[in-house]
Amino acid sequence: MKNAHIPAMPKSTTSRLLPPADDHAARFLRQREADRAAVAEDYVELIADLLREEGEARAVDLARRMGVSQATVTATVARLQRAGLVETKPYRGLFLTRAGDAMAEAAKRRHDLMVRFLLAVGLDRETAEADAEGLEHHASERTLATFARFLAEQESKA
Repeated sequence: MKNAHIPAMPKSTTSRLLPPADDHAARFLRQREADRAAVAEDYVELIADLLREEGEARAVDLARRMGVSQATVTATVARLQRAGLVETKPYRGLFLTRAGDAMAEAAKRRHDLMVRFLLAVGLDRETAEADAEGLEHHASERTLATFARFLAEQESKA
């Protein structure tokens, strides 16, 4: 069982109530939108990393690093091109547009913040890096701002 290691929390004096249906639906909608955005953000972030570290970003490298087929990469890159985030150049691989570069930078900042927060609450680096990969897309701006304030407070105490 996946969550068997989570300790039981003390019983609350109030039971958890379902939120109003419209609020509940809005929460699920936000998560579905975050799921869709996560793919684009992961691709542009990886393209930026490959360009920075290896000097080029090729579809074959994306497929290998993301654990997907080249057909999946081709279809996703085509969507990213239509969205104005990625450009392809014959025999030269993939490049980010200004919008793609901005998205990659924002995704990297969120990822780095999430890793720093997870490390600050005691997680090991390997787990923090792995967990941040999904959490960075689903945390709200309000949550991320709270994490940043928490880290700033911790760093000012050190």
